[in-house]
Amino acid sequence: MDVVIIGAGTAGLSAAIYVQRAGKSALVLEGSAYGGQIINTLDVENYPGIKHISGFEFATGLYEQAVELGAQVEFETVLQVEPKEDGTFTVKTADNAYDCKAVILATGVRRRELGLDKETELVGKGVSYCATCDGAFYKGKDVAVFGGGNTAVEDAEFLTRFCNKIYLIHRRDQFRADAAEVEKVREKENLEMVLNSNVTALLAEDRLTAVEVTDKNTLEKRVLPVSGLFVAIGQVPSNQAFADLVELDESGYIVAGEDCLTSRPGVFAAGDCRTKKVRQLTTAAADGAIAALAACSYSG
Repeated sequence: MDVVIIGAGTAGLSAAIYVQRAGKSALVLEGSAYGGQIINTLDVENYPGIKHISGFEFATGLYEQAVELGAQVEFETVLQVEPKEDGTFTVKTADNAYDCKAVILATGVRRRELGLDKETELVGKGVSYCATCDGAFYKGKDVAVFGGGNTAVEDAEFLTRFCNKIYLIHRRDQFRADAAEVEKVREKENLEMVLNSNVTALLAEDRLTAVEVTDKNTLEKRVLPVSGLFVAIGQVPSNQAFADLVELDESGYIVAGEDCLTSRPGVFAAGDCRTKKVRQLTTAAADGAIAALAACSYSG
């Protein structure tokens, strides 16, 4: 195998397309389902040339294109990448070992958790990390969204369509989300912004019944009666398995610039898993192309 790509999100599948088109062979290894986080997005409207498309449809198009070009996709979790003396690599999963000339890490990120008591037990019983996945279960009910980035604001806007009331809770007084998205939710009559506040407790019986929020400035506590809490407070990279292979920064992201080169020759990083300022579909796809062409050049 010429190039093993770890991760079947936008970056990984884009890389597979470019590797195959360059006349090389690509194997994509994915631990869960193809598509990455975008697969849970109801409507993608910021990808150039495509006005509207669901995340599932977008990801499926990438997957089908890669496979039709000849890329091999296996749903296996990678446990380790071993560099060999000749500059090639062995990629190990629980069941197999694959030899290759170059590796592309496109492992993406996972959602950050609150770290509160009862959080794990309440997942699926009022606590969710995906509004587009679970929002429909809360039709006509009061819910809360915690976060201040694009994901949180977009989740809140989505939920206003069928929930009775939405509390958008953010620990600062200004949102990190795009101004246009913030303005859109400000206009919603059934949305209340709760700023300078943290979610400090989850109240529940068999299911979530309320969340406690604490004002950062006054320390005043407030209980919001809600049936659901959608957590959107950032992401954590999934790079622990490669800590001995390539350099990671203090947050766990792979140190790699716009050229997608890592500290290890022959290993490239693409998409949200690497150090970068902008994490969007367009930058993930671009990373995939750049890493693929670099990997093809390295593999000879």
